[in-house]
This record gives sequence, C-alpha cells and structure tokens, in this order.
Amino acid sequence: MSSLKRAERTKAEILDSAWDLVAKEGADVSLATIAKAAGISRQSIYDHFGSRGGMLIALVRRADDRLSIKDGLFNAFSEKDPHTRLDKTVDVWLDFVKEIYPVATDLIRLRSTDPDAATAWSDRMSELRAWLLTLTKSFEKDQLLSKGWTAQSAAEYLWAGISVQSWEQLTIDCGWPEEFARTHLKQAMSRALLV
Repeated sequence: MSSLKRAERTKAEILDSAWDLVAKEGADVSLATIAKAAGISRQSIYDHFGSRGGMLIALVRRADDRLSIKDGLFNAFSEKDPHTRLDKTVDVWLDFVKEIYPVATDLIRLRSTDPDAATAWSDRMSELRAWLLTLTKSFEKDQLLSKGWTAQSAAEYLWAGISVQSWEQLTIDCGWPEEFARTHLKQAMSRALLV
C-alpha cells in the first residue's frame, strides 16, 4: 500500500473514532482520548490535521461525504416540480439531521466558548446556505418565489426553518413525532416561499 493511501486510511480511521467519541462524550473530548481510540499517537492527529480545529472541520466534512448530503440535495434540486423540489430537499436534509444530531448539537452547544467548534459548525452551515441558495435561485429564475422574497432571503429562511435547532425543538422539546414535524415543516416552507 502506498504511503498516500495509508495516510488517507489513517485519517479516515481517526475521523471515524473521533465521530463515535464526539457523539458519545461531546465535541470537547480530548485529542489524547481520540488518539487512543484510533490506536495512534496524539502527535499523529496534529500531523494529519494540523490542529484540533482542523480535525473538527475534517470530521464534519467527512460526515457530509460519507452520508452524501450534497449529492442528495442536488438530486432533489433537479426535480421539475417546484413543490416536489422543495419537499425532497427538506426530506434529504432532515434525514441527514437525524444522522448528525449528536455531533451537531454538541458543536452548537460549544460554539460560543470553543472557537474550533464554532469554526467547524460555521464551515458546514455556510456551505449548506450556499447549497440552499442554489435551490432558491432556481425558484427565482422560474418566477416561483412568493412576493417579497429574494433568492438570498428565501435560502436563509429555509436554512433557519429546517435547522438542527428547529428540528430539535419540535421533536425533542415539543415531542412532535418525526413525521408530523417533517410534514408540517415542508408545508410551512412551501406556503411561505412558493407561489
């Protein structure tokens, strides 16, 4: 095996160990604990990622890649009917939220006190907002956005409306069944954004 392939495999193993630990213990788990779980030295984490922040960014990006969130969203964006396009986008995102929930909520919790967690969360959310802007620009181009919305404001509203925090508040805090929450989020977004 080439040293490049071995390094990539090691990085993947580190990130998979880190994901499991962060999901169980929180994003403030120590690099020493992650290194031990991955069977490597703490220095190896620095060698592969440069810093704890670099590892956290790689961690959340790996989840995106492993769960194919971008492909899923862009497949939804290709739907011809605008309401189907929006519904499928919400479905893809909420399925993803269920998978990332333990790690995402901890990054959200820590972001006000942990710059590395804040950077990792901001990195993924800025990309999600850009992806959603692709969707809302398609609505704008086809003159399907309701009056008063721009593609930018519609993307931001959609991003906030289907956020991890919104999902948590509805399903955990309010006790809504997941399908009830999903159905009503889709209906609310469709009524608010589309003609």
